[in-house]
Amino acid sequence: MSDERVTLKNGLKMPKFGLGCGAITRENTVCVVNAAIDAGCRLFDCALLYGNEPDVGDALKKVFESQKVKREDVFITTKLPMIGNHPSRVEHFLKKSLANLKTDYVDLYLIHFPVGFEYSEEEVFFPREDGRIKLDYSTDIINIWRAMEDQVKAGRTKSIGVSNFSKEQIQRIIDIATEPIANNQLEVHAYFQQKELRKFCKDNGITVSAYAPLGSPGRREAFIGSQGIPQVMSDPIVAGIAEKHGKSTAQVLIRFLFQDDVTALPKSSSAQRITHNFNIFDFTLSTDELIDLRSLDKGEVGRTFNYLEIFEGLDKHPENPLAPAS
Repeated sequence: MSDERVTLKNGLKMPKFGLGCGAITRENTVCVVNAAIDAGCRLFDCALLYGNEPDVGDALKKVFESQKVKREDVFITTKLPMIGNHPSRVEHFLKKSLANLKTDYVDLYLIHFPVGFEYSEEEVFFPREDGRIKLDYSTDIINIWRAMEDQVKAGRTKSIGVSNFSKEQIQRIIDIATEPIANNQLEVHAYFQQKELRKFCKDNGITVSAYAPLGSPGRREAFIGSQGIPQVMSDPIVAGIAEKHGKSTAQVLIRFLFQDDVTALPKSSSAQRITHNFNIFDFTLSTDELIDLRSLDKGEVGRTFNYLEIFEGLDKHPENPLAPAS
């Protein structure tokens, strides 16, 4: 596997390909983490609200103790949960993630979503009332960012970034930041390429990583909007390119993002599928093939994580990232 890396604005190097840990279950964590390491994966994308940080942390600790790889050779990302979107709670939740992951630091800490949820209990990541998520309408992303910067100064994270943030929200942070935004993690796949936002990030030295690079066919039902799961893996153009190279459509879609300077983070709970997904370094997409794949972009119609449906009332929140640009 290629060890190609992208350089973050603070000089830290992040692998161009990694494992999204959201689908890993307790029973198969050790198997999955070892399969990823053996396949050459050196980036593990975690989050407190995935609920499996302790298991991933245990598995990685065993890998490091076995001296198969060193901690400094692995890039660990985790994220501030929405109930932690308050300056006074950033440090607490990062320390909790560090304890879970059995590490003194993470390489990248992201604000998982720009909208805060009301904090009630430590483990209630999606607080509800009458079936609706309880949104915190006082969310202050500027002061949250300042608290994130404090975590860099304290050595708990080497870099900080955001996830699901809009251009306008990113610009507001850029205007006051003393620590650069290293990364913006977004839904990106062939049907939803977010070209304008990605260009804005690139112009400002912000790398982009992609969740749902295959359309997230295995996501939880609660996160499936009315548009359903995109059938990007069965698209005839993708299938034709895959057949030409003797590859699967998943491998073509991941290779597409890799060549388009997006760090793909496919999720899987299968060691066999992880090994398969990571096998993208023995072929290269041609210029014409890249053009064909870029032409599949459906714009907003291709968005499948429709947070306006998932989080009812989001349209009234001042930090709604899907609000039309002013």
